[in-house]
Amino acid sequence: MKKFTVLLLNGPNLQLLGTREPEIYGSTTLADIVARVKTLGSELDCEVIDYQSNVEGFLVDRISQAYSEKVDGIIFNPAAYTHTSVALRDALAAVKIPTVEVHLSNIAGRDEFRHKSLTLPVSLGVIAGFGAESYLLALRALAAHLDKTK
Repeated sequence: MKKFTVLLLNGPNLQLLGTREPEIYGSTTLADIVARVKTLGSELDCEVIDYQSNVEGFLVDRISQAYSEKVDGIIFNPAAYTHTSVALRDALAAVKIPTVEVHLSNIAGRDEFRHKSLTLPVSLGVIAGFGAESYLLALRALAAHLDKTK
């Protein structure tokens, strides 16, 4: 049995990674990112469960399910919902599962509407701008936090 269980949660359009605007998001696919996070998870003694949806309500449901499953932490790339979803913000606040928000690009350096994250205030922190590496940094940060608090 693994020390911690982490939900790797990805929002809309991330299934298109590798082909979608590679000048912004890079050429790594979501499947490649998930595989790299799961490999690092094994090294850190974390079971990583992955889920991606383009549907806001499905993401809300998955967060609630994570609570029922007693998931220890969440790594979450809400994608476009970062800037628009009160429902996702409220779901994270309700379950109180330690969450690290992650973004491939530096959202603060992009369009002004991307500067505001609704989910960040209910997250431990955010890692953004390092491409696929952002996910690995997020797992390391979350695992360190869980080691200190669990």
